Amino acid sequence: MLAFAVAVGTLQMTVVVPLLPGLEEKLQAPSTTVSWTLTAGLLSGAVSIPLLARLGDMYGRRTTSLVALGMLVAGSILSAVAGTLPLLIVGRVLQGTAAPLLPLAMGLVRQVVPGHRLPSAIGVLSATIGVGSGGGMILAGVLDGNHRAVFWALAGLAVLSFVLVAVVVREAPARGSGRPDLAGAVLVAVWLVCLLLAISKGATWGWISPLTLGLFVVAVAVAAVWVATARRTASPLIEIPMLLHRGTVGATVASFLLGFALFATITTVSAVAQGALGASVLQVGIYLLPTTVLMLVVSVLAGPLMRRFTASALVAGGSVLVTAATLWLAVSRSSGVDLYGAATLLGLGIGLGYAALGTMAVEHVEPAKTAAAGGVNALVRVVGSSVAGAVGAAVLSSGGAGWTFGVAAGAALLAALFSAFHGNLSRKELA
Repeated sequence: MLAFAVAVGTLQMTVVVPLLPGLEEKLQAPSTTVSWTLTAGLLSGAVSIPLLARLGDMYGRRTTSLVALGMLVAGSILSAVAGTLPLLIVGRVLQGTAAPLLPLAMGLVRQVVPGHRLPSAIGVLSATIGVGSGGGMILAGVLDGNHRAVFWALAGLAVLSFVLVAVVVREAPARGSGRPDLAGAVLVAVWLVCLLLAISKGATWGWISPLTLGLFVVAVAVAAVWVATARRTASPLIEIPMLLHRGTVGATVASFLLGFALFATITTVSAVAQGALGASVLQVGIYLLPTTVLMLVVSVLAGPLMRRFTASALVAGGSVLVTAATLWLAVSRSSGVDLYGAATLLGLGIGLGYAALGTMAVEHVEPAKTAAAGGVNALVRVVGSSVAGAVGAAVLSSGGAGWTFGVAAGAALLAALFSAFHGNLSRKELA
């Protein structure tokens, strides 16, 4: 039931991707503006992950998961009835609060699942991100790119998930106290919005225009205030030392880069397929079907694989496969064969990487810090996806699909290198 809820929560992250070209036409807005229907949901998720994770510690993860699913229902209904772009973006912000379902589910699983079954359970939960991502593309295609029908369907799935979690999943004892860091959430939201707005609109406004440079300056300044505030807060939104902890930095960077590579790839594949190849929204989902199917298959195999290989080795291997997929598309993307072949490699790579990232994030930290490490890892993955949406919109608006795939390949290769670095660490070195 938890895996199904996580998959439904993940649908909202990608269901809008194949809808973007149609929304540009319906709303008469440029791609760099319409892309915020994607970026807003991802950004909301990035802020919600640590905030709702904290609420889960305080009030119970099952209860908090139900709140997140309720927000997903409300956001889906609002998106379905929205007649303007600003209202649609508000709906997407509400939908984005479902992103914490993964770390909430992982925390609940760690409390109730026996230790010997934990790697397999975490692997399945992690891989549902990819399954949900691919499922969002398929859902949009089956409903022929009708964004209202898509969001109504998502609302129905969210209601079903809410009922199943409420009836089947039992609550584990809440272990936290204190209060959530609302000020930290606002500061993180402000600097991320400024940064992503500057990235997505830089090509349109001019990279050295006062507005673009001003947004970059504000982003840096607010980020600095957030870091200083977080260091003085008893229960900060994000534990800053955990971002730089020697035992987690490799996993943190790899998670950010793989999140970036996945979303940069699928958004650009959608644009290329519908543009250069004249594909329908359904055909886009079919092109990416190998990615969805293989991520599900690999998630099943992740548990046995992690008994033979380290999590960092699996993430590194998966990152290499993602590098191969994106390089393929950077060089050749003129036929369905190219898209199917690259989607196959992408599914294998992301399946391996995502299934093992949850374990990789906590394998070199003391038990008391595993929740914080897992939360940071989930957060940076969504931030990477958000940056990919903004970067992809900026590059594609200049007609640079090949460059987008090239940047994604570089990100995946760096993820492999950081994973290898992480794998060389030992508990003795970290002592």
